[in-house]
Amino acid sequence: MKFYVCIKMVPDVNAPLQIKDGKLIQDADRQILNAYDASAVEEALVLKEKHGGEVEVVSIGSSKASETIRKALAMGADKATHILTEGDEDYDSGSYARILAKFFEDKEYDVLSLGKQSQDTDAGLTGSMVAEMLDLPYTTNAVGLEAEDGKLIVKRQGDTGQEMIELPTPCAVTCSNDMNEPRIPNLKGIMASKRKPMEQIELSSLGLNEDELAASTTVLGYEKKPEREAGKKFEGEADEIAREVAQLLDTEANVI
Repeated sequence: MKFYVCIKMVPDVNAPLQIKDGKLIQDADRQILNAYDASAVEEALVLKEKHGGEVEVVSIGSSKASETIRKALAMGADKATHILTEGDEDYDSGSYARILAKFFEDKEYDVLSLGKQSQDTDAGLTGSMVAEMLDLPYTTNAVGLEAEDGKLIVKRQGDTGQEMIELPTPCAVTCSNDMNEPRIPNLKGIMASKRKPMEQIELSSLGLNEDELAASTTVLGYEKKPEREAGKKFEGEADEIAREVAQLLDTEANVI
C-alpha cells in the first residue's frame, strides 16, 4: 500500500503562552509534530509493517519544519516532501487544503491520511476540504484502520458510538489521537532519518495564484477564557433538593 501522510509543525501546547493586546504570543522555539498527525503516521507504519508498502510524509511550512519532518522519518516513514514557504503567511484551513490538493492531483496512492485537526487552531477542516477537492471517498475521526482486499476498513468514533466504514481506494481519512500511542524514535531511527530522502519544493512551483492561497477567514483577536461561575449549593431534605434541581434543569439549563 502507498500511504501519504500530511503532517504539520505546531507550537507546543504545553509551552507557556500569553495574550497581549488581542494577540497570542507563543514560544517560537518550542515547535513540535502535531499529535493527531503523529497518530496518522503511526497507523500508516503499522499497516505498512503488516501488509508491506511505503509511507511518505508531506508537510507545508518554513525551513524550520524540516525538523518536524525528520521526526516522522525517524519514526519509520520512508521519505518526505517539504513544500517550502516563507513562514509568515496568514494561511487558514482552505489555504492549506488548496495547496495539498494541488500537490496530490497527479500523485498515485492508496490512502491519504491526515490528523483530524491541528493543535494550533483545532479547526479540523483541512482533511475534509482536501478530500472534497480531490473527489475522494473519505471519513473523519478514525480510531482504527485495517486493510482488506484492496479496501480500507475504518473504525470511526461517532457521536454516540463507534462506526465501521469500508472505503474503496484511493481514499482519504483523518485520524484521532485516540487511535494509538505513536512510537518514540530510537537512536537507530534517528540516525537512519538523516539518510532518508526529503525533497524540498517551492510553493510557487505548484502554480497557485494569490487568490487561491488567500485565507477565507480572519482572526479578529484572542482573549482569555472567562472564569467559570461558581456552582450552586443546595441544603435541605433530599426530596426538596431533587425537586429544586429538576426545576432549575428545566427552567434555566433547558435540559429537561
